[in-house]
Amino acid sequence: MKFTKEHEWVEIKDGLAIVGITDYAQHSLGDIVSIELPKTGSTIKQGQSLGVVDSMKASSDVYSPVSGEVVEINKELESNPQWLNESPQEKGWMAKIRLANPAEFDALMSEEEYKNYTGGLGK
Repeated sequence: MKFTKEHEWVEIKDGLAIVGITDYAQHSLGDIVSIELPKTGSTIKQGQSLGVVDSMKASSDVYSPVSGEVVEINKELESNPQWLNESPQEKGWMAKIRLANPAEFDALMSEEEYKNYTGGLGK
């Protein structure tokens, strides 16, 4: 699993990048009340907005940690946005992306680097 400075995580499984927000991000946002996800089949570039998370505190863009084609979204999140608070790295995944450039994944932060970045608070 790798992490971004914008508090997204990405994990590679079965050749696809699974993307979501980190526990640190959900904690910072507070109670999440809705989510906008990308369209399946859309092409996304690294750093481009993948979706929007709305919480009681703010609306926040979620940025894609990798480039590629969105092949699946977690449709269950639309009716269960609280999963982002309860289980951000399991039930709260947002999208699966077919990687266009695997080197982008390799360049992201490791868990240890991310914990150092967040002052030891995060994953």
